[in-house]
Amino acid sequence: MTHPVDERLPAGRLAALGLQHVLVMYAGAVAVPLIIGRALQLSPTDVAFLISADLFACGIVTMIQSAGLTQWFGVRLPVMMGVTFASVGPMLSIASGHPGTEGARMIFGAIIAAGIFGILIAPFMGRLLRFFPPVVTGTIILVIGVTLMRIGINWIFGNPVGPTAPRVVAPEAASWLQTMREMSGQPGVPPVPQGLAVAASQPNPAYASGGNILLSAFVLVAILGITRFARGFLSNIAVLAGIILGMLVAAVAGKMTFAKVGEAAWFAPVAPFHFGLPIFDPVMIATMALVMIVVMIESTGMFLALGAMTDREVTRERLTAGLRTDGLGTVIGGLFNTFPYTSFSQNVGLVGVTGVRSRFVCIAGGVILVVLGLMPKMGALVESVPTAVLGGAGLVMFGMVAATGIRILSNVDFQTNRNNLFVVAVALGLGLIPLIAPDFKMWMPHALHPLIDSGILLATIAAVVLNAFFNGAQQPASGEVPASAVADH
Repeated sequence: MTHPVDERLPAGRLAALGLQHVLVMYAGAVAVPLIIGRALQLSPTDVAFLISADLFACGIVTMIQSAGLTQWFGVRLPVMMGVTFASVGPMLSIASGHPGTEGARMIFGAIIAAGIFGILIAPFMGRLLRFFPPVVTGTIILVIGVTLMRIGINWIFGNPVGPTAPRVVAPEAASWLQTMREMSGQPGVPPVPQGLAVAASQPNPAYASGGNILLSAFVLVAILGITRFARGFLSNIAVLAGIILGMLVAAVAGKMTFAKVGEAAWFAPVAPFHFGLPIFDPVMIATMALVMIVVMIESTGMFLALGAMTDREVTRERLTAGLRTDGLGTVIGGLFNTFPYTSFSQNVGLVGVTGVRSRFVCIAGGVILVVLGLMPKMGALVESVPTAVLGGAGLVMFGMVAATGIRILSNVDFQTNRNNLFVVAVALGLGLIPLIAPDFKMWMPHALHPLIDSGILLATIAAVVLNAFFNGAQQPASGEVPASAVADH
């Protein structure tokens, strides 16, 4: 019998389910190009190009990851790929010292080199699978879900502060870059200009507005109602149906406008090396290589979560192919003027919500992303969806990720092996530090910030080390079962 992951659905269903995945990840996909483009002080036309290039590359890498490309690339699970936020700090540092196209070329050079590094170390990272028994996997997935809740909640309420006109700030980013250059051991390192054009902050008057809360609540109720009472295909697209209903309500209430759609072009090609040939700076390459390691550790948790949700065992070979694709995707990103890629955890939750495990759904989502990248008008239409509409869906999806982690942990032996309690307790606590106290790293060396800014990474390292200390790394703790055995049947 065909495994649900390999099931080929009718074209109409694939298109609807693929669009559902795209809507879920779109806001996160375009955030990094906006941040970096403005930090580089690029023109609005170039920032728009960065967004189109990002969507285009997202689609290509998603198709490679989900469909597979030879035996070497692709985890062959329902994965949507997007730009990792772990790379934002180092890229902002480059932008602070080298605004404009020169900084963009340095960023893309570091990204290409880091992607090649990721391809080379993927087999080694794949061998670490034995350090991820269910007590570690469940803890990581739980932290992923809890960490994502911040995104969903901010979609509902907005951010407490809003942007104003750009002004020159961010000496911290320049100091971080200076530290990295001094660490390279190069004599006579010149000082870094302490100037970076970013958006200043002021209190957001629309924060937690009643209209946004009601809109998110409406979407949440719609999704739950469709899930409870609908049958068949309509139940599978409950999130998409809820978002569409929310868009209609937002349009009637005047919260959704289509001005940008009318201004956008119908077609715009995405050419490689749009800003010129890349510049390869050794210090920046080393920094981005560290980011690549962080991405691969987080991807390991995502792949294991998907393996548990889809009842598809993530073998060492499959994990290595998926991690190798992270590196290949990052190389593709650098070539097409965009950024490092990783599996998007938002979409992991959507797999749990819909129960649709076919990887061809994400392949369809990749095709849609390529079309959006080549047709700015379609991308502008998706971008016009208010984040409050996505907020109601976010609570369901991100909570589903956390619930999957709890489900895996429910099969772990806590009764006769109390050490597992310490693994979960300490790893969970450390994973929540960046969420609860985001400024905890302010007195630490700037070079460490990209490594400790991810609660998922902190939880992963803590869980792996504690499990190895208490239970050893060769075999799962007594009474535990493989992650693939705890998925719904």
